Amino acid sequence: MRKSNSWFLVLMLGSVLCFGQNKELLYDFKEIPQSLLVNPGVQTTLKWHVGLPIISGLAFQGATSGVTVNDLFANDGVDFTTKVRERLLDVMQDRDDFSTTSQIDGINIGFRGKNRPDDYYSFGMYGEMDVIVYWPKDLAILAFEGNGGSNIGRSFDLSDLNLRGEMVNVLHFGVNRKMSENLTLGIRAKVYSSIFQFQSIKNRGSFTTVPGENNIYQSDVDADLQLQTAGVKEIYDILDEDTSTTQKELAEVFTKRVLFGGNLGLGLDLGFSHRLNPQTTITGSLLDVGFIYNSKDVWNYTVKGSTSVEGITVILPDDINNLNNDLWQDLIDDVDENLPHRENGSSYISWRPVKAYGSIRHDFGEGGINVFDNCGCGVNMGGGSFSDYYPNSVGGQLYMIKRPKGVQAALTGFYQRRFGRAVALKATYTVDKYSLSNIGIGANFQLGPINFYVLGDNLLSYSNLADSHYASLQFGINILSWNDN
Repeated sequence: MRKSNSWFLVLMLGSVLCFGQNKELLYDFKEIPQSLLVNPGVQTTLKWHVGLPIISGLAFQGATSGVTVNDLFANDGVDFTTKVRERLLDVMQDRDDFSTTSQIDGINIGFRGKNRPDDYYSFGMYGEMDVIVYWPKDLAILAFEGNGGSNIGRSFDLSDLNLRGEMVNVLHFGVNRKMSENLTLGIRAKVYSSIFQFQSIKNRGSFTTVPGENNIYQSDVDADLQLQTAGVKEIYDILDEDTSTTQKELAEVFTKRVLFGGNLGLGLDLGFSHRLNPQTTITGSLLDVGFIYNSKDVWNYTVKGSTSVEGITVILPDDINNLNNDLWQDLIDDVDENLPHRENGSSYISWRPVKAYGSIRHDFGEGGINVFDNCGCGVNMGGGSFSDYYPNSVGGQLYMIKRPKGVQAALTGFYQRRFGRAVALKATYTVDKYSLSNIGIGANFQLGPINFYVLGDNLLSYSNLADSHYASLQFGINILSWNDN
């Protein structure tokens, strides 16, 4: 496998306009069955649900915490080189990132236990892709400005190279149990099958240029870099061959890995909902506490060592007649000996990006209905605070996700309004590293047994998506229990 092409493949996979996995509109939107996926302990009153295959849950999100497409490519009369300097190099920091996530809910089914009506079981399978690429600030400056001039003596940090991405298929089974009138707990077990995974997250080292002794400049390199991939090489080789059977071979590889023929792993989700009083509820969940053991189709690339290079030393005029290509080869061999690059197939563990949610909700208003009337749920029909139904809810949510360079967080305020059982609307305002003006709106419609929902984030940016730092869309169709059915 050609090394330059391998790096290019990974960079292309990681350079897609990306996001952070926050689903603040879906979280605690208990009228939607898919809310069980972001909190297995959500307060659900369903008797059963069946998601329509593939279209029961579709989510697409993308984000950039620094430059936007419009910043670089808008027809504003500014020279492109100037844009790169003023809007990219001078603005973005090493913790800025580009990220993307998508999720397709292939199968999603839930039902209430016949002999244990306080238990709601759900299971299914979904596919997810998640990619994050941090901006390599020092390396970008080195590439744009070079190592001369004002950069003499500057130490460029090689740890700025940091990226991670994966595509996985997830088989899951969860139990949601109403422990009491005020407490609901949930747990979900997961089996992961990796389609592909790549990461370069523990790099360190430096590149420094100083005045030389035997030449004008001396470059000092101290590097410990590693790129780990699993499932990438086979896909790359198929694409590189580019034959008449390429599409068929790719389909076979993806099908095999989707059906748990890829690298496997295990995970766990936990969640709860607790009523502090008839109108106040706190919730929390911890998702994707798990790992994947990558042992199949593993290809890793390492660069480790240190060296000092002053280029080719030529003594004039004595060596004027002795110049030949061996001098260049000697230089290359010397660098390779002191800064070796190697390939290996060593297995490794990749950890899933752990996510945590928490919320507090206050319900209020009059003129609602009893949430259990004709719902068919048959759970603790004796009444109490849980049977009271309030059409309005207001509250706050906290979201955190573990990323290679630390924990990213988002804070959301929300208002939800229910119009009987037929319509529920939720509006959110979210603050995070990507946007300070993220306004989202979600709608859930119940038309007899047919449930349809659509959730959209950062609506103010939809007039010009090229100038947006964040975009998100989720929608799906389910068939739910209705009345006594």
